[in-house]
Amino acid sequence: MNRLLDRETLTKLLSKRDGPCLSVYQPTHRSFPERQQDPIRFKHLVKQLEESLKQQGHGDKAHTLLEPFYALIDNSDFWNHSLDGLAAFAAKDYFQVYRLQRSVPEMAVANARMHLKPLVRIAQSADRFQILCLSRDSVRLFEGNRDALDEVKLHDGVPRTLADALGSDLTEKGQSGFPQGYGRSSERGDPMQVEAGGSGKQAEIDRDRDRYFREVDRAITEHHSRPSGLPLILAALPEQQSHFRRLSHNDCLLPEGIETGQNALSVNELREKSWMVMQPRYLKRLEGLLNQFGASHGQGLASDHLEDIGQATRQGRVATLLVEAERQIPGHVDKTDGTATPTSEDDVNTPDLLDELTIWTLEQGGDVVVVPTERMPTGTGAAAIYRF
Repeated sequence: MNRLLDRETLTKLLSKRDGPCLSVYQPTHRSFPERQQDPIRFKHLVKQLEESLKQQGHGDKAHTLLEPFYALIDNSDFWNHSLDGLAAFAAKDYFQVYRLQRSVPEMAVANARMHLKPLVRIAQSADRFQILCLSRDSVRLFEGNRDALDEVKLHDGVPRTLADALGSDLTEKGQSGFPQGYGRSSERGDPMQVEAGGSGKQAEIDRDRDRYFREVDRAITEHHSRPSGLPLILAALPEQQSHFRRLSHNDCLLPEGIETGQNALSVNELREKSWMVMQPRYLKRLEGLLNQFGASHGQGLASDHLEDIGQATRQGRVATLLVEAERQIPGHVDKTDGTATPTSEDDVNTPDLLDELTIWTLEQGGDVVVVPTERMPTGTGAAAIYRF
């Protein structure tokens, strides 16, 4: 149930399904005893879904649609491994649950489409990243953001150690050369030691290291970086940093890394150091988008009017849509001409105009960036940069 959140995830959730579609968001807790309340709160949200279905005339479908939700309530193993939030989606012959690394607003929505804006904020790569922790004896991958960091289960194709990568081709440990096969310092950072037997054996050990790094780089790129598209931070000793970067072909690998041994940092310390690498990039990207909106607006290639944005999304003109985090604008939409009309209704099951604009933009191949309220350049809840 810890499924990858990326563009493919959103595409699947955007797929046309027979309504009604159900969406549940809930903050959860990692530790005891706080997490004891999580299944109870989830049960209340499922009850809200049931009431919404009945009010909308779908009472005859409620039992079938809600059955997997009720099954999850009693799944103690699931609740004992919670992160910071969850998102659950259901429709006819469909049910999917995501554990989230960020808390989300509590809501239960029954509508014609999945409610996706909270998930878009997490799925976008603006402040998300991965960390490759690399040593001779261990390969670990973490994924997170400024708030949380969790270990990722490696794909079966990723070697876990040098021996795993090279197998019978590994140079025997008894052969001479510098300790640990890394030249002048061991994996533990021991001081330089004198080589006992010629440069030939050391060259073989160095080749082992290079082959190992190439294999790790290839597998991480293929099975993790390309599918996620997330920036990759390398955590390794300084000498390993230089050798790995020399050999890497991973476009996601950042030039800045964390120069430390495998077990020198706790997970929280690793998160803090990683965010020090990521924060300047995140702020620079966000500032660039805001400046681009301002410049484009002056050229007639941007707008903050919801109805104009709605029409532009249906025409495939929106390149980037900025939407305000945590904000909902109830309203009615016309998918034919893109008309988006706010309404005074405040029922959570009333369509959210910002969510509809998000979905339309993604369907047309545009990018959506959820912006913190204090950095949003407009007061309408949305800002669109047009392609033409």
